Amino acid sequence: MAFEEKRAWMMGLVTVIAYAVYVVVILGRWDGGPIVDVPYVAPVLWTIGGAILATVVLHTAIATFSPDDADMKDQRDREISRFGEHSGRSLVVVGGMGAFAMALLDVDQFWIANALYLAFALSAVAECVAKVAAYRKGFWPW
Repeated sequence: MAFEEKRAWMMGLVTVIAYAVYVVVILGRWDGGPIVDVPYVAPVLWTIGGAILATVVLHTAIATFSPDDADMKDQRDREISRFGEHSGRSLVVVGGMGAFAMALLDVDQFWIANALYLAFALSAVAECVAKVAAYRKGFWPW
């Protein structure tokens, strides 16, 4: 398995786990009242920070156990990386537009923040899925 494919798997799993932890924490703090009253800022920051830290640690571990591949990135890897980034970027745009519309409609900040966080998480997962699929099924950039 190519090093970049390992990174894609790792990023996808970290993203899914971090967002799942966030949802569990928010739902665990919810007492049945309006969900917009649940404190969400700290869990967002902690899960994003934890995901960044986990990514750095796991990337280092993967690079340590496969040092020959860690610094090698050929044309195919660059094309697949670009393809994955383009695949996920549309979800960030959709999420940003949705959050913008919510802000214009004066929706509670809780929903705006959650829409943005979900858009970023879905974008990262879509990017990783596209990369893994390109590595597994083949990639033809034309």
